[in-house]
Amino acid sequence: MTPQQAARRHKHLVVRDYLAELIATELEVGDAVPSERALTERFDVSRMTVRQALDALVAEGTLVREQGRGTFVAPRHADFEMRLTTFGEESRRRGLEPGAQVLQADTVPAGPRVARALDLPEGAPVHHVSRLRTADGTPMSIETSWIPAHLAPDLLADGVPDSLYAVLRELNLGPTWGEDALQAADATTTEAEQLGMTTSRAVMRTQRRSYSGQTAVMFTQSTFRGDRYSVIVPLREARPMLVPRPPRATQHGPGAVEPVAAQLAPATLAPAPLVPAPFATTPEGVS
Repeated sequence: MTPQQAARRHKHLVVRDYLAELIATELEVGDAVPSERALTERFDVSRMTVRQALDALVAEGTLVREQGRGTFVAPRHADFEMRLTTFGEESRRRGLEPGAQVLQADTVPAGPRVARALDLPEGAPVHHVSRLRTADGTPMSIETSWIPAHLAPDLLADGVPDSLYAVLRELNLGPTWGEDALQAADATTTEAEQLGMTTSRAVMRTQRRSYSGQTAVMFTQSTFRGDRYSVIVPLREARPMLVPRPPRATQHGPGAVEPVAAQLAPATLAPAPLVPAPFATTPEGVS
């Protein structure tokens, strides 16, 4: 790196640190930051240097650009770890206040996909709840859940409860394990409007089956806005297979020994993993 390059990098960091301090101490979400011209004059640097500082803060989600308007302080970005918890529980863990707006709540016959996901016969009654989830008042996701009606007959008797998981726990049906499937996508026009998305259409769609023991208790499809939400997935070292592979050749005839895998393979203890069809864009498409 030449001295000239080092000097430009230093100036870029000075501008970036100034803006970060300004955001932390004086500005609020939605406030405009000083213009490129103002920053150029204040620090006696080139516009390219100022733009580099702004680009860094935009890339990390601290600032957001709006075409033709300027650069503004972005709403807080939420990082959620994949756990068997609710949106509200994860929000509170990170110091955010969760909220929900009910979009739809009724009891309906299970369509083919919902029935398969919940191990029910097609047409069995299921509670259907769709909500717009918020964190600190900012729309974060559209969450649609289905629960077998026979497991919680009075689930919607007094309106939609604050926590569906909490109701299941009260019925001794608290989820103990689950399966998630994730897919990147573009928001539909309706989703973008509901989520308040103006500069980006990127969303993450998830499907989750939640189980209490061997009973499927909930199937949920969520659409998260990509500019306000990221997922943390804990990883661990790979472990050896529980069931050894069978030998390449098997003896036949008297005295033949059954393959070790066949001797050790346990009976199936859990339903087959969820392999979702292409993600639907509306609740009707998931039925």
